Amino acid sequence: MKKLLASVSLVAALAAPAYADGHASAETVLATVNGNDITVGHLIAMRQMLPAEYQQLPDEVLFEGMLEQLIQQQVLADEAEGNVTRAMELGLENERRAFLAAMYMDDVAMADLGDEELQAAYDEAYGSVEPTTEYNAAHILLEGQEDAENMLVELEAGADFAELAAENSIGPSGPNGGALGWFTAGMMVPEFEAAVFELEPGEVSAPVQTQFGWHVVLLNETREQAAPTLEDVRAELEEAVRRARVDARLEELTEAADVSRAEVEIDPAMIRNLDLIAE
Repeated sequence: MKKLLASVSLVAALAAPAYADGHASAETVLATVNGNDITVGHLIAMRQMLPAEYQQLPDEVLFEGMLEQLIQQQVLADEAEGNVTRAMELGLENERRAFLAAMYMDDVAMADLGDEELQAAYDEAYGSVEPTTEYNAAHILLEGQEDAENMLVELEAGADFAELAAENSIGPSGPNGGALGWFTAGMMVPEFEAAVFELEPGEVSAPVQTQFGWHVVLLNETREQAAPTLEDVRAELEEAVRRARVDARLEELTEAADVSRAEVEIDPAMIRNLDLIAE
């Protein structure tokens, strides 16, 4: 407890000049815990690794919170140093390996991305994409063919399609006048969409049978949905290009690396045996 209190006192003594000193650098010491310095650089590196939501906090809040956390971590780490187990050593090796790999991948991925590289990715993904036809339709779903034919008779007599759907359709879209909204090929069952594709806007189909029952379909309108512009998909393309960079670099480095896999038979269940690293 005395050591911890002494450390806290030292924090108070060192932190105040750091706030006021406009010439502070990454090497500026903010606290010393059991002989281990905690510097501005440690806080900078720690902030970089925080989740995005925490990075939005005010600097003064982060500064104090991170400094206190680093002090506490150092206190605990110092205590653990006297009893480092094999499991801890292996964990540290894994953490170091993962950290270095993540930092390198981030550098590769986040290197400057030029317009030409992005345009090439867009052309590859969307250059040959043809406009897609979208359909806006409504339907009246009925139990039998005779019921569907009766609906056609009423429509030919001048009845309103939406009103008939609201009064007679057994489908969930009935209360909305049978409206199905916009859809493209492949979104409806084959028999239904085949009937839709044969219609002109404003036309009503003959009765169509599907697994759901009998339909009378009204095609309201169609439209052509062109491929998205580069600006529409810029964010996802950037992510894809950066991910591809990492994949390509990883493959290149792996092929160049001296990797040998030991020819030894291991029971995969061994990874559950904590006793093996409990020394």
